[in-house]
Amino acid sequence: MSDRLETLTRRLLDAAERAGAGAADAIAVDGTSVAIDVREGKLEQAKRSEGVDIGLRVLLGQRQACVSASDISDATLSAMAERAVAMASEAPEDPYIGLADLADLAQHWDLEALNLEDPSPEPDPATLQDTACRAEAAAMAVPGITRIDAASAAYGRRRVHLAASNGFTGGYVRTSHSTSCVAITGDGTGMERDFFGDMRIHAGDMETPEDIGCRAGERTIARAGARVPPTGAFAVIYDERISSGLIGHLLQAVNGGYVARGSSWLRGALGEQVLPGHLSLVEDPLRARATGSRPFDGEGLPCHRRAIVENGVLQGWTLDLATARQLGMQSTANAARGTTSPPGPSVSNVALTQGDKTREELFSDIGTGLLVTSMIGSAINPTTGDYSRGAGGFWIEGGQIAYPVNECTIAGNLRDMLRSIVPANDARTHLSRVVPSLLVEGLTLAGN
Repeated sequence: MSDRLETLTRRLLDAAERAGAGAADAIAVDGTSVAIDVREGKLEQAKRSEGVDIGLRVLLGQRQACVSASDISDATLSAMAERAVAMASEAPEDPYIGLADLADLAQHWDLEALNLEDPSPEPDPATLQDTACRAEAAAMAVPGITRIDAASAAYGRRRVHLAASNGFTGGYVRTSHSTSCVAITGDGTGMERDFFGDMRIHAGDMETPEDIGCRAGERTIARAGARVPPTGAFAVIYDERISSGLIGHLLQAVNGGYVARGSSWLRGALGEQVLPGHLSLVEDPLRARATGSRPFDGEGLPCHRRAIVENGVLQGWTLDLATARQLGMQSTANAARGTTSPPGPSVSNVALTQGDKTREELFSDIGTGLLVTSMIGSAINPTTGDYSRGAGGFWIEGGQIAYPVNECTIAGNLRDMLRSIVPANDARTHLSRVVPSLLVEGLTLAGN
């Protein structure tokens, strides 16, 4: 199949050359996915999709255009190339676009070391249905669970091949296995729900369906009787399951696209302290068995480990070639590419320095405050970092969880929040974003 995708990208490049493109790159993606949903022990929905999608970007001087299709006939490829060239001729000039230099391209990579493909056969639908049913049954066995909103099991395999007229060609395969369960307790206005799920590249790394269902049920029962917390300034602990979202705001702010447009609240902060001095935020796209790993980026540049923040100090932006040229810098090999759009900067796997305390020890440190386990909505000002989000979780009194809470809003400023975070030691290291529970002091909580 990899040979087929390589041939497809070569055919696209040849078609672009015949159509008059000055330069081009092409991507071919062959994907297979199957998902099973069950309810009350019976199959509710089965979905399967498979097919090949192709994308072509052509450049005419400093103008570019992208086209995509799911038909791989010669006629379609020729029509794609002709349409792309016609579109590019009418596009506005962009002085920063262009392919990578030949000397900068990835030449060698070790797919075996990345271990992104599970060699075991695709699970049949009956096996996935059994997995989902086992998770559902385990959740229903938790006392107090009234019903299951959803129990699912899924599998996917995605092959990618990228080629460009500068001589780059390369591809890789990524697999995924996932199981999830959403449980409900109570009825009417007293209804509460929560979930748990697991997703891995290799089936052998997955948690058992029974553990997944049981944790979904236990999380849900813990939320029974939730009420609105008090209003005021309190310490807030972001639970490990949602703490990566807080770090995600920092990652968005260092994205070269936002920085180049002047719409990042961290613009001008390069070389300044953005996290506490003992914390670092490191990107590693070459981490084995991680869902964000890749051997090269969407422009054919070799991926490498880098510190985004080191000892609290912002070290650099997340850049593809275009944003790097616009900012007068070098690409950090962070281009992401789909079939329908040109490359854009995006991070892969990141890890924040873990602390030396458990989450429960952080409870004791704050005495009174809020543990956030879920968030809804978002009102983030991208240029100032002003932050306001709806939240739910648990109220902490005397260093212990006192009762579940909902319908509250947390507000602050991201620059101030991130400079004061205190990490716990509970991050799950197999995730693409390895971020522990995080304590933030003095946020404004709007409740009763």
